[in-house]
Amino acid sequence: MLHTILEKELTPKVETIDRHGFYPESILRNMGKVGVYRLNDIEENGLNKNIEDMSFVSKVCMTTGFCVWCQDVLGWYLYNTQNMSLKNKLLPLIENGLVLGGTGLSNPMKSYAKIENNHLSAKRVSGGYVLNGTLPWVSNLQYGHYLGVIFNVRDKNHNVMGVVYCDPSTMKLKENIHYSALEGSATASVILKDYFMSDDDVLADPAEPYLVNITPGFILLQAGMAMGVLLSSLDVIKASNQTHHHINKYLPLQESELEARTASLAETVYRLAKNPYDVFNPFYLREVLRARLEASYLVLEATQSACLHAGTQGYLYSAKAQRNLREGYFVAIVTPSIKHLIKELEDIENGVGVMSNWKQVKDIGYYEI
Repeated sequence: MLHTILEKELTPKVETIDRHGFYPESILRNMGKVGVYRLNDIEENGLNKNIEDMSFVSKVCMTTGFCVWCQDVLGWYLYNTQNMSLKNKLLPLIENGLVLGGTGLSNPMKSYAKIENNHLSAKRVSGGYVLNGTLPWVSNLQYGHYLGVIFNVRDKNHNVMGVVYCDPSTMKLKENIHYSALEGSATASVILKDYFMSDDDVLADPAEPYLVNITPGFILLQAGMAMGVLLSSLDVIKASNQTHHHINKYLPLQESELEARTASLAETVYRLAKNPYDVFNPFYLREVLRARLEASYLVLEATQSACLHAGTQGYLYSAKAQRNLREGYFVAIVTPSIKHLIKELEDIENGVGVMSNWKQVKDIGYYEI
């Protein structure tokens, strides 16, 4: 069913998505109808099916694969909350593609790592919180969608996480961002001015113990994008080798090596994603971060190699090779970026990683009002 959508609906739209910023909303909703976002297999297979499906989508169009990641992660938030009323209301809608949304965690993840400040703050009021601030660059987001947010609260020494509903009467989306790739990802700045978040929309208070559980999955799901671009780059290399192997054989990264390294990465990712809650294993998060870092490095190598294999044909405006190259750079810079991953691995070795800090926050049930 997914492959039918990819062949008949997504493939004809790839260039329109990539070059003209077409947001494939109906395609994303149709993927929900065939179970792409469902999280009902976690106990047996972890996040492996979600990662595999995302790789199929990303092989065709990584912009759409990125939107799938956003949708999967929003569902992952709801799957793990102990606010059962919110979970029961929204998770089935997210899983079935009836409601779409974004992740909203790029800024807070960098804030916890002391890369930048948290852009959202709030004060406690009767029945909820009043939020103020601006989140730049949140994707898979339009009015009528949801996103997850983490915010500082006055007089609290921990953060709170909840969901924001994108209603033009209560908040604003500013779409003035133009990328060299992923133009069709519905990326906007989120502007909250005295936005009221009801207690009913809180995912976790405090946020930190909850983040211990969801962060490995948040990161591992991104491997679906990476593996899709790797498979697409391999297709470019194989096609070029049909006619130009006699000269391509002098390039440093060959088809056989890339196939072996892609298979090795996939094996590692699927092993780690089968139990995304192995967070008290002292080596687990290191392995997750190293796998994600290897995915970025390998994608950069593979997409460059595909362009070199394809030569001038890969440099054409509509060529798959040049699109993969632009997509590959996004894999390397999306949060957590290469430099963020390296910093966090060093912080872990020095005993100051964000996960160890989160574990020090008292777990009061994830959901305290």
